[in-house]
Amino acid sequence: MRILVVTVVHHPEDARILHREIAALTERGHRIVYAAPFSARGVVPRPGVEGVDLPRAAGRDRRAALRSARALLAERGPEADVVLLHDPELLLALPGTLRRWRRAGRAPVTVWDVHEDTAAALTMKRWVPAALRPPLKLAVRAAERLAERHVRLLLAEDAYRARFRRPHPVVPNLPTVPPGSPEPPGTDRVVYLGHLSRARGALDLIETARLLGPDVRVEVIGAADPDVRGALTAADRDGILHWHDYLPNDRALALLSGALAGLSLLHDQPNYRHSRPTKVVEYMAHGVPVVTTPNPLAADLVTRHRCGLVVPYGNPAAAADAVRRLRTDAALRLNTAERGRAAVLAELDWAERASEFTDRLETWVKEAAAGQASGAPPQEPVARLRG
Repeated sequence: MRILVVTVVHHPEDARILHREIAALTERGHRIVYAAPFSARGVVPRPGVEGVDLPRAAGRDRRAALRSARALLAERGPEADVVLLHDPELLLALPGTLRRWRRAGRAPVTVWDVHEDTAAALTMKRWVPAALRPPLKLAVRAAERLAERHVRLLLAEDAYRARFRRPHPVVPNLPTVPPGSPEPPGTDRVVYLGHLSRARGALDLIETARLLGPDVRVEVIGAADPDVRGALTAADRDGILHWHDYLPNDRALALLSGALAGLSLLHDQPNYRHSRPTKVVEYMAHGVPVVTTPNPLAADLVTRHRCGLVVPYGNPAAAADAVRRLRTDAALRLNTAERGRAAVLAELDWAERASEFTDRLETWVKEAAAGQASGAPPQEPVARLRG
């Protein structure tokens, strides 16, 4: 198949988009055109994938990115069998585009990959004025209901099903378990992997590192929101922690194995209550004990598989104590690491689910081709899809 993958929000090397979905599709032999903000993020397309550079959508002004995305969809969409969209903003580019595709008689299967609870996430966007958040949440919910009438949906979490009226397939955000046996967890290094913001516990992370002191090195891997970059830069300069900033996925994951613990210090926010933190599963996959706040899905993983410790929200002292407990108790440290990796191998390995993702897109293309052969309007079968 010819597949056009589009994002204006996510990093072009986003693990779900590039390292899971695109990798699974190219392995199956499909041809990919990947449109993403390459220049804005300072990266180039990977070999074997045709890259198209788009502006980045960030903050309040997203008009340039949406204009470019709309023009791209109009030009390249009819060449594709599947258009795979990764941002809710891109739904705004679809109404006129869908009509043009239909008039041209070449409407690709259009899929929205739902990464997060967009309406809940609005409450955490500092650039959205507080007075606008309630009406925007209502508008997002209405847009989601409209979207499922016109495009196909993939959901990143089972919990997202409740937002929609029809069943939609779930493509969970799972890691690929590295081959071989991981390095056993050590005693002098703690890691954090993922985006950094206040709500994701960036300031708690700095205080946890301060409390741990020089005996435990805290390595922080990920891009940061502007309002916490200064604090992270200062903490790195003062030797409180080591901040790598953003690293490509393969380099970031290489830093996990052998760590004493992996931290996930999310705050209690609506958008996080229904999402399983990918970083927690990545720690488990690499044989790293987990220290997490009681985010429901993360806490369930850790307690059910006994692969780490749960600490209260907003409590760096408790997080530091949990790390010290793992450091001084070798049996606890090794057993939690082994149980976490075993759990991922048994039920949370992307390698076991990648074919379901590619099969789903291939099936949708076959259904669309059959509908067009019978004379049905190209987008009409979408409203009647089963999960």
